[in-house]
Amino acid sequence: MPDVAEVTAQPYPFSPPDRLHLDPRYAELRRTEPLIRVRLPFGEEAWLATRHTDVRTVLGDARFSRAASVGRDEPRLTPRQIEGGILSMDPPEHTRLRRLVAKAFTARRVEQLRPRTRQIADELIDAMVVGGPPADLVEHFATPLPIQVICELLGVPFADRHLFHVWSEAIVSTTSLPPERIQEYLDNLYAYIGELVQQRRRAPTDDLICAMVRARDEDQDRFTEQEIVQLAAGLLAAGHETTVTQLPNFAYVLLTHSEQMAWLRADPARVPTAIEELMRYVPLGVASSFARYATEDIEVGGVLVRAGEPVIGSISSANRDETVFADPDRLDLGRETNPHIGFGHGVHHCLGAQLARMELQVGIGTLVARLPELRIAVPEPELTWKSGMIVRGLARMPVAW
Repeated sequence: MPDVAEVTAQPYPFSPPDRLHLDPRYAELRRTEPLIRVRLPFGEEAWLATRHTDVRTVLGDARFSRAASVGRDEPRLTPRQIEGGILSMDPPEHTRLRRLVAKAFTARRVEQLRPRTRQIADELIDAMVVGGPPADLVEHFATPLPIQVICELLGVPFADRHLFHVWSEAIVSTTSLPPERIQEYLDNLYAYIGELVQQRRRAPTDDLICAMVRARDEDQDRFTEQEIVQLAAGLLAAGHETTVTQLPNFAYVLLTHSEQMAWLRADPARVPTAIEELMRYVPLGVASSFARYATEDIEVGGVLVRAGEPVIGSISSANRDETVFADPDRLDLGRETNPHIGFGHGVHHCLGAQLARMELQVGIGTLVARLPELRIAVPEPELTWKSGMIVRGLARMPVAW
């Protein structure tokens, strides 16, 4: 087993993002070298795990710590250090904060939001139909749908979306914004949420921010003001940015796989299964980040990771692991066995997974049902893709029907 000092770190990501294509290097590594040494654009070197079982270990084993990243030069895609908060905590501190909001994102609570989400989706399609084709699916459907849902859940004015949607880019930017602009946007977002917190104290309402304020005021030793502001801001940003990105991604994949789209249109009841396969198939991230630090020596993928060394796990690669998924590079909307980890794994499993899953089901289901002739309105090479962000997705998607 080679000493770490003898292992040459490879530049990572392996290549610039190419639409939704996954770099073939991942498949090669899963077969030949499932744990390799990599160097991200910023921070210290890390190990990269590519197999499903190893990525699950890195994300789920308590011997790998997110809290240990605090104070370290964490491997990352951004010039600035990643913000702390709940994503840089381990249990029991992580559990303390997560429980504060977890009840709002249970499967039961999310199902109660489904009728309203359907209503919003239908209203957006109505407006698109009135306006006529072509229409930008990103601007007119994929962006306002999850924003309005998370606004109503949290208690954030939907009318302010032009502000916080811009500021939220600071959460997902790598190079799309300069460091000083990222800090400016974060400051604006935190100040905005801070003012909403004060409003709830003056005039309580029935929403999640008010529930967080009440919990803080009833037990000031348990939650700090900064914690609830950062958590609410994170929920607002993460609660819409990823779904805003994945809705057009999923639509793009469906519209470029005509046989699969025809199978889905033939029976809308297939939408939930289709969403799980799209979660597996579509690589949301440009690359892996949010390293876990080994708290003791542990073997991963046949390599001994020493205590104190960071490891990142590629969820996109894990979801294409041929030892877990039959014919993994083929989109199969009817795939019955689908243990994907598109929402993560372990204690940091996406808090809003049930909400995102429901929004994606409603969003794609509405497009399939309401616009059966939906098609991309420009030649594929003319589509505009996001750049300089930790997520990959369409910046614009003109469609017709």
